[in-house]
Amino acid sequence: MTQPAEPTLDTAVASWIDEDPDPATAAELSRLLRAHHDGDPEATAELADAFAAPLAFGTAGLRGRLGPGPNRMNRAVVIRAAAGLSAYLRSVVGEGFTVVIGYDARKGSKQFARDTASVVTGAAGRALLFEDHCPTPVLAFALRHLEADAAVMVTASHNPPQDNGYKVYLGGRTVSGWGQGAQIVPPHDADIAAAISAVGPLASVPMPQTGWEAVGQAVREDYVERAAQAAHMGAAAPLKIVLTPLHGVGGHTCQEALARVGFEDVVRVAEQWEPDPDFPTLDFPNPEEPGALDRAVALARSQGADLVIANDPDADRCCVAVPDPFATGGWRQLSGDEVGALLGEQAAELAAFAGNGVLASSVVSSRLLRRIAQTHGLAYQQTLTGFKWISRVPNLVYGYEEALGYCVDPAAVRDKDGISAAVRVAVLVSVLKQQGRSVIDLLDRLAREHGLHATSPLTIRVDDTSRITEAMERLRRDGAPVRLAGSLVTTAVDLRDGKPDGAGGRLPATDGLVWTTAADDRVVIRPSGTEPKLKCYCEVIMPVGKESVPGTRKAAAARLESIKEDLRSVLGLG
Repeated sequence: MTQPAEPTLDTAVASWIDEDPDPATAAELSRLLRAHHDGDPEATAELADAFAAPLAFGTAGLRGRLGPGPNRMNRAVVIRAAAGLSAYLRSVVGEGFTVVIGYDARKGSKQFARDTASVVTGAAGRALLFEDHCPTPVLAFALRHLEADAAVMVTASHNPPQDNGYKVYLGGRTVSGWGQGAQIVPPHDADIAAAISAVGPLASVPMPQTGWEAVGQAVREDYVERAAQAAHMGAAAPLKIVLTPLHGVGGHTCQEALARVGFEDVVRVAEQWEPDPDFPTLDFPNPEEPGALDRAVALARSQGADLVIANDPDADRCCVAVPDPFATGGWRQLSGDEVGALLGEQAAELAAFAGNGVLASSVVSSRLLRRIAQTHGLAYQQTLTGFKWISRVPNLVYGYEEALGYCVDPAAVRDKDGISAAVRVAVLVSVLKQQGRSVIDLLDRLAREHGLHATSPLTIRVDDTSRITEAMERLRRDGAPVRLAGSLVTTAVDLRDGKPDGAGGRLPATDGLVWTTAADDRVVIRPSGTEPKLKCYCEVIMPVGKESVPGTRKAAAARLESIKEDLRSVLGLG
């Protein structure tokens, strides 16, 4: 039987223009098509990429560049996603399913959220749409607080300005148990993706102009109060805190939550305070990136502050800098693993007092949290990367991931929460200040007790993601290197085969490799789930012994650089 011919690029583009609900993207496609016909190679390449394949819906929902075409974030793609999600929810729950919808201040976010509310309403669902932009943790809180069946957050988190995304959470009557309120995992992602693929012409998707309900300020106020309660205490000593939302949507909410527990002396980074989708003061709106905290730290230095807190643009991540006499300029930006250990120690003390609870971290995060849990007589579980896995660990009281994500109140927010984490950090710093100690003192104590766990990432950004796939297959084919930093590689685990999770089970299969050396150095290599990057997570563990902790840190940093140099040679990606 003869297979039908694949549509030509011209045909696919013309069909998309005819169906496009957005005049702006339709006009842009028409312009590109004319330029393509005129022989413009850049227009041809842009069209070919925009129509290469549909933007894939998975456990991270949707994320991609803004623009016209099926491989971009635009109204047509979002409407189809909302229609597929609605069909899935209707098949599971029936008519009257409830979806709460939030959005950040990125370009297109408000329109995408409104389109989602319209589609849900047209599918006989109940849509609850935030009146204004909101932080992602507020949306995740609202899902459980309002007992909705699902939630959608329109955000690209810390991605570049030209991106946007579509996160989906399930709760209410859709799922039960510890996954209620978390982002989707298999098989839900595949079921929703299939429902999206089954959506017919966009003109057949009912989209009423009214009918949804507004989520007002009361929910945000309830979230702020819960974030304050989750701190378990107020300020023990006054702090001057420099706070920046990095042009995102978390600034006011975070400042209110800090004030609720007694931190009134908060200095705003004025030029980064109001939401701005162009992120004008940043090369990348990611607090992990070099230079992202420069303005905040400079302000803290001039103000004699005790603490710097930065949230990423949707406020689900929290970055911390503290005074450190050994650091250049007297201030040090803490790594995600360092903050993870500090909050882990704090959470373990609270959980040990209550007598139960589980601490969890992802496979790419430091191994220190396991030792902290064991010292306090608590259980520990390792998960795959992503809070869709961390937040659904049974009996979880605290979970974190090295990429500045911390789940400090999983009963209320089953996701990373940069605002409640900021409150917890501030309380911890104030307690230490009252005791005449610092964050550095506590990190040094943990190093002496458990060994210095030093971590550092090696991230390689590529233009063509196929290079990452090829590199991972080559590493599997060739095997691990014989040595890293002069130490024999003693174990090599392919995460596609699973791995023990530390709680009697096994991790689901994922694309990643774990190499461990005789010196107990460890490297985890995996493709980024949201950006065109190959990420290597390196860790060394060194006993402090008679050495000073700063001396041990210096030795560990040198060893990490040696490991990364060896990895660059092995990876061959430039």
